[in-house]
Amino acid sequence: MSKKNKKNNKGFFFSTDPDFEFTGYDEDQEEETLAPQQQKLRVFIDRKKRKGKEVTLITGFVGDGDDLKDLGKFLKSKCGVGGSVKDGEILIQGNHRDKVVDLLLGEGYSQTKKAGG
Repeated sequence: MSKKNKKNNKGFFFSTDPDFEFTGYDEDQEEETLAPQQQKLRVFIDRKKRKGKEVTLITGFVGDGDDLKDLGKFLKSKCGVGGSVKDGEILIQGNHRDKVVDLLLGEGYSQTKKAGG
C-alpha cells in the first residue's frame, strides 16, 4: 500500500453495534511531563546495531517530547559530544554513563540509576 493511501486510523476500523459512538483519539493531547523527582530514568551502555561503537542510552522519561529534547540537548552539551533524541530515548555518543548519572542527579532526577552491565 502506498503512503498516500494509508490512513491513520490507529487500529480502529468499524463497529457493528448501532449504539457505538467513537470518541476518537486526541492527537493534540500531549503527555504531561512528570516532575524530575518522579522520573525513573535508567542509563545504559549500548553497542547493539552500532558496529561495536558505544553509546550511552537514557530511557524511562515520561512526558512531552520537547522536554525530552531539552534534556537531551543539556546532556549532550555537558558531555561535549553528539547524540540524538528519538523513540522516547536519549542517545549520547560514547561511554558517558557515570557522568550522565551525576548530571541527572544534580538536576534533581533523584530516581536515576545505572542499568545493564
